[in-house]
Amino acid sequence: MQTADNRLNKNSMVLALRRYSAAVNHMEHTVLLPTLLRDVPSDDLWDGEVEEEEASQDLYQNYLTLKAIKVTVESGLIPLDDRRSAKSRAATPSPSLTSGSPVEADQEALFHFHLSGLFSVLGHLTKKSQSLTEKYKEIIGVAY
Repeated sequence: MQTADNRLNKNSMVLALRRYSAAVNHMEHTVLLPTLLRDVPSDDLWDGEVEEEEASQDLYQNYLTLKAIKVTVESGLIPLDDRRSAKSRAATPSPSLTSGSPVEADQEALFHFHLSGLFSVLGHLTKKSQSLTEKYKEIIGVAY
């Protein structure tokens, strides 16, 4: 009999969410003293360009962020504070919902675009969780 994960397509969103959740659960079980991650730079965990705000974060802040994202993934969307939502509203124009809008005309393409982005982000966050776990093991001196 196949397990549920074996029956899912390797590109399914459910499987990507499970992988991320499992990586964070493993991170949480491994990192027994998260405060050991304070002041440890996270630059080796981030691929590509890093924004100034993220560059100043240490592994402890990354640990807290990864846990918070996991809670959101498992519990559903939690409203952001007013400051963040106002910032995002100002940064992205709201699409018109009239019948001639491009959003309505090609919703399948828009859905595929956002779904691809979500897969990319989940994969990146899963790798960050795994890297943070390995870095913690190095800090406490646990052999692989």
